[in-house]
Amino acid sequence: MKHTQTQRREIRPLDDKLINQIAAGEVVERPASLLKELLENSIDGGSSRIEIQAERGGLKRILVKDNGFGIPKDQLALALSRHATSKLTAIEDLFSVGTLGFRGEALPSIAAVSRLTLQSKVAGQDSGYEISIHGGKPASSPKPTPHHQGTTVEVEDLFYNTPARRKFLRTEKTELNHCDRVIRKIALSHFDVEISFTHDGKRSFHVLPAVNEIQREKRIASICGKPFASQCIHFEDDVEVMSLSGWMGLPVFSRSQRDLQYFFVNGRAVSDNLVAHAVRRAYSDVLYHGRHPAFVLFFTIDPSLVDVNVHPAKSEVRFRESRAVHDYIYRTLHRTIAQLTPESSEVRLPTPKNIPPPTSGTSRPGGYGSAATQQNIKMLVREQLQTYQAMTPATHGSHEQPLQSHFDGGGINPKTPLKFGSTQRSDARHDDQDDQDIPPLGYAVAQLKGVYILAENREGLIMVDMHAAHERITYEMLKRQMDENQINSQPLLVPLQINVSNIEADAAESFSAQFKDLGFEIDRIGEQKIVVRSVPELLIRADIERLIRDALADLIEHGSSDRIADAQLEILSSVACHGCIRANRKLEIEEMNALLRQMETVERSGQCNHGRPTWMSVSLSEIDKWFMRGR
Repeated sequence: MKHTQTQRREIRPLDDKLINQIAAGEVVERPASLLKELLENSIDGGSSRIEIQAERGGLKRILVKDNGFGIPKDQLALALSRHATSKLTAIEDLFSVGTLGFRGEALPSIAAVSRLTLQSKVAGQDSGYEISIHGGKPASSPKPTPHHQGTTVEVEDLFYNTPARRKFLRTEKTELNHCDRVIRKIALSHFDVEISFTHDGKRSFHVLPAVNEIQREKRIASICGKPFASQCIHFEDDVEVMSLSGWMGLPVFSRSQRDLQYFFVNGRAVSDNLVAHAVRRAYSDVLYHGRHPAFVLFFTIDPSLVDVNVHPAKSEVRFRESRAVHDYIYRTLHRTIAQLTPESSEVRLPTPKNIPPPTSGTSRPGGYGSAATQQNIKMLVREQLQTYQAMTPATHGSHEQPLQSHFDGGGINPKTPLKFGSTQRSDARHDDQDDQDIPPLGYAVAQLKGVYILAENREGLIMVDMHAAHERITYEMLKRQMDENQINSQPLLVPLQINVSNIEADAAESFSAQFKDLGFEIDRIGEQKIVVRSVPELLIRADIERLIRDALADLIEHGSSDRIADAQLEILSSVACHGCIRANRKLEIEEMNALLRQMETVERSGQCNHGRPTWMSVSLSEIDKWFMRGR
């Protein structure tokens, strides 16, 4: 193709109208975008009540009315000019932003692509004043108008002067859904503000101020739905410069998509890959494959430690200490989930004062904490690892070397009666027994089809999946043993050489200490070559090369990697699954009660390793309804 020579073009400044049009392209993507900017202005303006009206999904008209401080008459025109704001006064303020808005470009950007009318009144002013601007051009000067204290912004005919932009908008219903989600985010992040939304003359959303815990939970239920509100836990935690609180959906209340995930940083709704990874990791051990957690989380941090000026729509942030933020969010959520046992009446984050000590062999004779059972479990792990190796083809030259597992011990006969632990009381419930003394999961009364345990507690009936419950108990015990014994490395008879890029080789060299902590001995032997000399015993038959490459990719991008730990946990999960109670195994009442007692103390006992629930409950009142009692 022949290149056409063009004339030299002169550099010249753009006129204000074109500048505003370009800015509008970044700020105003659709009706929901301008609605978000207007609502944030209302919040920053000290509003406690906001009324929203929209027509045709916001395509025809959007009106936002608040009762905030208002804008004085002599500043109305200034409010519609670019980069005019009351939220920043010096460059230092930009690095410690405490408001939702700060750039001073929302109103002029909106006015550049619509017909905008601004009305406002401040305290002490005789009347309100109104100013209009159409397509970036002033349509009127400030004139008196009846108005209460506060501000009203009306936006009509969005993109009327840029038809090309209008073609990219979706249907009215789709645009309305986007507006609705923006309103719900604002309502979740500012409980003290009353918000109402009317669309095409019909009120579709209204929440009153929520100033106490009951009112806040009611707002959560109205926005996220009653099922979420009934299957979530509230928590609070804080450290020196950070705090995290909110509502976490129980693992059994998972979603097929990420439609019920809200995360706020200093009151600002954001979408952050770092946070998403931390949350996903916290739920990884309890969530069913392919499902997503539901949550409403509020993260507060010193404004000087977070940069909010990294995205045109201010929907992303950058943390100064991103690793510390990630680890704090992960640890807090992980601890909270770990405390979800049937015994906990309310979820409390563990502290050094209330963390129960590890169960010793003398406190649970015959239980998983005893020396005898630990020896049996160790042998079970050895057998399962050998089975795993036999089924898994070798991926490098180490298949001839012997496996000397760190799980040593005696054998286990799967046909002998199972001993989960002492119930430490009579296994049978007496009729005159005080209900207050009944454990959370009650006492076993029967076994159903060799699969489920039926138990009676204070509220009614408990149904337990024996295999799933025992699987979780075994899995948690194996993880604890691995942590206590650390990670044993197995030298490779034939070291594995891997060709890598310069960047990957640099990463392997820089993070060699981290690899060593995980059981790997890795050296750099060339510009683009590394050698693996030792691997963790649990991963002796894993695809080491693929695992190392994936881990290096994570380290280069995020500075950390969970690939190796995940691979080890996957094997422990498989061992636990194959080594626990199978279906049609007859248990005695004593054994069933022992299993129930352990479930009440083991972390994450509400789900098996694959995310399936381990137990369900039915209250006596629900059973009465089945038989129409009390009618």
